Amino acid sequence: MSASIPETMKAVIIENDKAVVKQDIPIPELEEGFVLIKTVVVAGNPTDWKQIDYKIGPQGALLGCDVAGQIVKLGPDVDSKDFAIGDYIYGFIYGASVRFPSNGAFAEYSAISTETAYKPAKEWRLCGKDSLPEGPVTSLEGAVSFPVSLTTAGMILTHNFGLDLKWEPATPQRGQPILLWGGATAVGQVLIQLAKKLNGFTKIIVVASRKHEKRLKEYGADELFDYHDADVIEQIKKKYNNITYLVDCVSDIGTLQQVYQCAADELDATVIELTSLADKDVKKEIRKQNISIDGTLLYFVFGNDIQFGNVTLPADPEYKTAGIKFIKFINSKINDGEIHHIPVKIYKNGLDDIPQLLDDIKHGRNSGEKLVAVLN
Repeated sequence: MSASIPETMKAVIIENDKAVVKQDIPIPELEEGFVLIKTVVVAGNPTDWKQIDYKIGPQGALLGCDVAGQIVKLGPDVDSKDFAIGDYIYGFIYGASVRFPSNGAFAEYSAISTETAYKPAKEWRLCGKDSLPEGPVTSLEGAVSFPVSLTTAGMILTHNFGLDLKWEPATPQRGQPILLWGGATAVGQVLIQLAKKLNGFTKIIVVASRKHEKRLKEYGADELFDYHDADVIEQIKKKYNNITYLVDCVSDIGTLQQVYQCAADELDATVIELTSLADKDVKKEIRKQNISIDGTLLYFVFGNDIQFGNVTLPADPEYKTAGIKFIKFINSKINDGEIHHIPVKIYKNGLDDIPQLLDDIKHGRNSGEKLVAVLN
């Protein structure tokens, strides 16, 4: 590519507890192993608005995690045989981080780690449509829906639950069922697919709206319970009192109590949540000795300490190793169409649409679909 890289760019930052579109933001510097991309398309995630509302991200930090674009510059120690200027890549960024606040997906240029980058099939470009049905990836809009949700799902199944990266083994890797509360969330839909393809459990039980049942069963769910039913927990417990693997794909205070109550009565059980909730957040009257709460935090894949306000979480080298291993494994499966992206809604006004996109995610207007914005 011959186009010169400007000194400043348009980006979405945290300003006074809002997502604000700004001009004249400096281009991010490249750390070792990073490349600079010119952003083509981005996707939103719950973590983006939570960085603002929960006052996690610092003022002035660039927002956004999921991004796809074209490489315009190689950073230190990047092998030009593996990554070349002009290549398209996609992946996730730790947007609104304390350590690297000048880098985020919601910007005209972003810095991406080559260790955790996904490589698309060479023919993928923008499809130019307003929406995409679920299906194998054939465009950058479909690809960008994957990095955060799919990698998170992979870490839950391999790092937390210890499944082997074996594709369609003949027998289940675990002799018990798994329950996924929030089966129609972005993480939930790819978790169903992965759990099925890895043949991880005897059954995949999901809790979601009945309207999503057909698609979730096509992905591999065996049974669906509707969270709208007032007695949904009783329904689950009456039929399954032996669930030892549970994932709260929504992960708020309310759903944590519900998922917790679905766990096995006697067997040791683990509930995985996706934020920073813990045993102390479970109501005392329902706490049980046999149930533990564990979490997964995708930001650990980058190999650095994670700072949330005054709290610093030490780096987890094992998590980073497992994340890189999973990405390398699943990348070819995506390119071969073995894993489908979920339905995608596409915003056409680029970064100017990001504040509305995040508000739509925050208020649940994206039922069962991923929200994506194409940059102008």
